[in-house]
Amino acid sequence: MEEKKNLLTYAGLKKLEEELHDLKVVKRKEVAGKIKEAREQGDLSENAEYDAAKDEQRDIEARIEEIEKILKNAEVVVEDEVDLDRISVGCKVKVYDFEFDEEIELKIVGSTEANSLQGKISNESPVGKALMGAHTGDVVDVEMPSGIMQYKVLEIQRNI
Repeated sequence: MEEKKNLLTYAGLKKLEEELHDLKVVKRKEVAGKIKEAREQGDLSENAEYDAAKDEQRDIEARIEEIEKILKNAEVVVEDEVDLDRISVGCKVKVYDFEFDEEIELKIVGSTEANSLQGKISNESPVGKALMGAHTGDVVDVEMPSGIMQYKVLEIQRNI
């Protein structure tokens, strides 16, 4: 089975690469120092600092592995090549929300970059899925647990 590609915008890719660098170069050193200090305090069986440092080390290594896996299968969406006729990953979309009678701006990103607080929605989320491929002027229905939400696509822009 082929592993699914992780769609990333260029900014998302850069952010992950920076985080990976920080974890490998800075955080690993920091936690190694904490472990060394804790060890020097003697008895490890009741050493909370040592346990905490070991937990932190485990978390750092897990995150490094996770990022490396994402980057290995990353496919960068080139925003300049985004087709503005229809919605795709890398677009910024202005939609009209019928239920709340308001215009909202959404950025369609790959699932690893999604952040609803910043208006970044995944192409795999219910709203993202419904919007993918839609054209300006289209009204899309999104099935939500609370019922069907309707959005009208007002504008499609490059996500700059």
